[in-house]
Amino acid sequence: MTRPFRFGVSIADAPDRAAWRDQARKAEALGFDVLLVADHLTDSLAPMPALMAAAEATTTLKVGSFVLANDFRHPALVAREAATADLLTDGRFELGLGAGHMKSEYDEVGIPFCTAGTRVARLEESVQVIRALLDGNAVDFDGEHYEIAGHRAYPARPRIPLLVGGNGNRVLALAARHADIVGFVGFHQVEGSTDVSLSHFSAAGLDDRLAIVRAAGSDRGSDLELNVLVQSVAVTEDRIGAAQDLSRRVAGLSPEAALESPFLLLGTPDQLVEDLLERRRRFGISYVVVFGPAMAALAPVVDRLRGR
Repeated sequence: MTRPFRFGVSIADAPDRAAWRDQARKAEALGFDVLLVADHLTDSLAPMPALMAAAEATTTLKVGSFVLANDFRHPALVAREAATADLLTDGRFELGLGAGHMKSEYDEVGIPFCTAGTRVARLEESVQVIRALLDGNAVDFDGEHYEIAGHRAYPARPRIPLLVGGNGNRVLALAARHADIVGFVGFHQVEGSTDVSLSHFSAAGLDDRLAIVRAAGSDRGSDLELNVLVQSVAVTEDRIGAAQDLSRRVAGLSPEAALESPFLLLGTPDQLVEDLLERRRRFGISYVVVFGPAMAALAPVVDRLRGR
């Protein structure tokens, strides 16, 4: 089954309340389906209050975390906040979770930065706890990292969409088993560094990641919505020039790789429409997220494909 397109925009900050509300209203007016806020301990807004303010300023725009770093919060508190956010937005909230990856942020605030295996193991337990709590169950859970004794989340809500995003094998398999939306990023953080590796940034790389999801979620069929975070958008008549420019600025990215990467959008509106249609046909990707600076440039493409 082909899912209709959805478009999200990830926005980091604003100088004041009025400007933040204006950005949310602009996203809604331009046809974006979801406004998303990341979870970083940098010069960016904290996700939950920012999302509530965006929802209050709009009427149909969904809002979501993209994604909460699991190590920053206890899963029972995440479930409680998600349920409250969903209630107060009239069902417009989407919860995104990830394992956390920026060691520098952990170091700044004194949170132990454990191995990737340990962080993913905690996420695996957290997702199970949060999904059970959000499904309205009284939860008993005795894990290596979390213990829950007969707790029930309040308020009770209809099913809140859960996105799990990342690039590693275990995270994607976890998403395939428990999430409603699987988020692909195409790269991974070099352990202990602020550098990233574009390990799965190509079409073949995404094929490789999709194979993990399909194997782990083989019994879920079309229930899974597939999402990509587009790292750069260039709406231009000079597609090749844009690819060459990116290759000069991004180590390890050739112009040819930039042109075919599912995590980039380069070209005229017509070309971008065709690229997104082809990516949905080939990969099943229907939920596309871009960063705030690309919002206005991509609006004509959103207008042509949204809901299609």
